[in-house]
Amino acid sequence: MKSKARPATGRMLYAQSGGVTAVINATAAGVIQTARAHGVKVYAARNGILGALREELIDTGKETAAAIEALRHTPGGAFGSCRYKLKSLDANRAEYERLIDVLRAHDIRWFLYNGGNDSADTALKISQLGKAMGYDIRCIGVPKTVDNDLAVTDCCPGFGSVAKYTAVSTLEASLDVASMADTSTKVFILEVMGRHAGWIAAASGLAGEGEDAPPHIILFPERVFDEAAFIAKVKATVERVGWCTVVASEGIRNAEGQFLAEAGTRDAFGHTQLGGVAPVLAALVKEELGYKYHWALPDYLQRSARHLASKTDADQAYAVGKAAVEYALKDMNAVMPVIVRSSDAPYRWKIEPASLDKIANREKKMPANFLTRDGFGITAAARRYLAPLIQGEAPLPYGRDGLPKYVQMKNVAVAKRLPEFSH
Repeated sequence: MKSKARPATGRMLYAQSGGVTAVINATAAGVIQTARAHGVKVYAARNGILGALREELIDTGKETAAAIEALRHTPGGAFGSCRYKLKSLDANRAEYERLIDVLRAHDIRWFLYNGGNDSADTALKISQLGKAMGYDIRCIGVPKTVDNDLAVTDCCPGFGSVAKYTAVSTLEASLDVASMADTSTKVFILEVMGRHAGWIAAASGLAGEGEDAPPHIILFPERVFDEAAFIAKVKATVERVGWCTVVASEGIRNAEGQFLAEAGTRDAFGHTQLGGVAPVLAALVKEELGYKYHWALPDYLQRSARHLASKTDADQAYAVGKAAVEYALKDMNAVMPVIVRSSDAPYRWKIEPASLDKIANREKKMPANFLTRDGFGITAAARRYLAPLIQGEAPLPYGRDGLPKYVQMKNVAVAKRLPEFSH
C-alpha cells in the first residue's frame, strides 16, 4: 500500500462522480492547491469518468490561484460529474483498457476519483488493471456523498452540510407550522434524500429534543413503514401538541419491501428513481385523519445549499483532497483518505488511509442503537455522533447584488491525442 516517496513526474487526473455536494469543490481545491505546491500538473475529467473515457480533459493549470481558492465556497461540481457505472472487468474490459490508453497518452500517473461506493470500486479496478497492463498508475479514492453511507470513514464529506441544512429547515418550518396550527396546517411533512440509509433523516432530529419538540416523527429506510403506527403517532401528537412535523426518508418501504414512492424508472447505477413519498404520506394523513397539511421536497436544494454549509464539513472536504494528493505522491495505491474520530466532546478528528477493497461497494447503515425503540426518533447516541458534524459556519463572500460570489471555471480543454471512443 505504501512505499518510499518518488519524484513528482507525470500528471494527475481528478474526476468528480455521482451527485455533487455543497462542499465537493472544496475537495477539488484541496487537490489542486496541494498538487501545485508539489509542482504537479492536474487535469480534471469533464463530467466525471465519462470525460476520461472520451478523452475530454481540462487543464486546471489555466485557472488562477484566486479561482481555485474560490472553489472552497462554490457549490456544484466545477468540472462536471456524471452517474455512470463501469461494468466489471470481464463484462466490459474495453472501457478499462480505454481509460488506461487515455492515462498513458497524457502521462497521467495519479488518478483521484472523488465519489462514493461505486467510485471506490472503479478506482480499485483501474489500479488493478494498470498493474496487469504494465502501466504505472496510482489510484486514490476520495470520499464524497451526502448519504453518509461509505464504509470505514467516520463520516462522508458532504453529509455534514446536508445534515445542517436539514436540521435548520426542520426547525424553521416547524416554527411556521406552530404559528398557524390553530386555524390552518396541522401536519408538515419534509421529504429528504436517503435510499437505503437514513442518515439525513436522522439529522433532522437535531432540530429539537424531547417528545413535544419537532420533528415529532422521523421515518427511516432501516425500519419497515407501519401505516397504522404512523397514523396513530400523528393523531396523538396533534392532540397533545396541536401540530406535528414529520421527516421522511425517500427510501422508506412497506412490509412487502416496496418503496412508498417509486417513479418506476432507474438511474445509470440501476437504482430505482425515487421522490414523492411526502405527498403519499400527506394523502394518507388527509384520508385517515382529515388534517390540513403541507409538504416539501427540497431535493437538490439539500445538497447545493452552500450558504448553510457546516464548517466541520467544509474543513473535512478540503482535508481529504489534500491528503489524497499526499498519499498519491507517497506512492500509495488503491487507498482512500478517511475521517477518523478520536473524540466526541470536544470533537476531534484526523485523516488516515484505508484500503479501497474495504470500502468499495459496501454500504454503512445507521446502527440500531441510533433509533428509538418505536422507530420514530433518534437516541442520545445518535445525537453524540451527529451534533459535531453540523458545527460551525463557513461564510461566503457576497456581491453588491446581495448574492454569493461563486466562481465559474474556464475549463480549458486539453488537446486530444487518441481516436474517438464509442461506448
